[in-house]
Amino acid sequence: MSVSIRERLAALRDAIPPLDPVEAQRLAEAGAWLIDIREADEIAQGTPVGAKPLGRGFLEMRLESEGAGAEDAILLLCASGARSLLAADQLRQLGYTDVRSVAGGFDGWKDAGLAFETPAMLEASDRARYARQLTLPEVGEVGQTKLRDARVLVIGAGGLGSPAALYLAAAGIGRLSIVDHDTVDRSNLHRQILHRDASVGQPKVRSAQATLTALNPAIEVVPIEARVSADNAAELVAGHDLVIDGSDNFTARYAINDACVAAGIPLVYGAVERFTGQVGVFPAGGQPCYRCLFAEAPPEGSAPTCAEAGVLGAVPGLIGTLQALEAIKLLVGMNDTLVGKLLSVDLRTQRWRTLTLPAHSNCAACGAR
Repeated sequence: MSVSIRERLAALRDAIPPLDPVEAQRLAEAGAWLIDIREADEIAQGTPVGAKPLGRGFLEMRLESEGAGAEDAILLLCASGARSLLAADQLRQLGYTDVRSVAGGFDGWKDAGLAFETPAMLEASDRARYARQLTLPEVGEVGQTKLRDARVLVIGAGGLGSPAALYLAAAGIGRLSIVDHDTVDRSNLHRQILHRDASVGQPKVRSAQATLTALNPAIEVVPIEARVSADNAAELVAGHDLVIDGSDNFTARYAINDACVAAGIPLVYGAVERFTGQVGVFPAGGQPCYRCLFAEAPPEGSAPTCAEAGVLGAVPGLIGTLQALEAIKLLVGMNDTLVGKLLSVDLRTQRWRTLTLPAHSNCAACGAR
């Protein structure tokens, strides 16, 4: 004989007694996970202060990506207490040992006079544009909102900066600042995909702004026509949440690294030479930083330029794309990133290696002294 949903909920209330909202708040303040599993349009009307609005879809995967353990206390909240009971039962079947449903859901929470807030949510147009990445448990509405509120600085609108900026703009980074002092040359076009033949002779940052705005009119693109140096690096990185280094000279790399270390801003590094490339992420404040990897610049003229050594456009295209990927992962709060690591690739032989970077206590930029 089939069991009605009413009977099923009654049985679950006996097996998993719902938690009073006041007690739920006390447990949440003591460290329990308070999870709002309602739909985005419901959460937009308000959610308990301190709750994580994860939604019901892919809840199990979202909990894992957030870092919730099988033995952690997890408190589920829906609108009135029915959906959270069903979700609690499913989580228990998956091995979560301490899962409870908040009695009365969000209605009960408000009736108890407990604090709630109206979170910043996405517009319907944003949900349509970013639908495929919103589906990812690692991103979701919360992660997409973080991308929308992020301020990212891209150093260079060239071979690395072009793919990095394009994918960051497409992903919905709210404010994207592009720094470059150069103009578009026809020899740039095979790899610097921000620019078009009609852009030859224009400042790269203006060409980049036009391309990125056409791709995603909802974001703000800030062109900064300047040559990066130790004199202006601190001013350039100020106010940003993350910096992507797509520069092509050591003066800029060391200046940006030192400014990011001083300002406590994470730096995503990339470099290419012929068929090889590197990607690394230096955490806020360093330890390690770029100077831990390369304490000093090589003698002038010892490292060939792109014009001297040559490069296939797809090589910086891949490295710049990987830089954008690492930036997005950092901004949405994913754990598995290249922080403190260096990915080295030889694209002629397709050999990929990931190395852990040591932090040097005597580093001139981020060392203990």
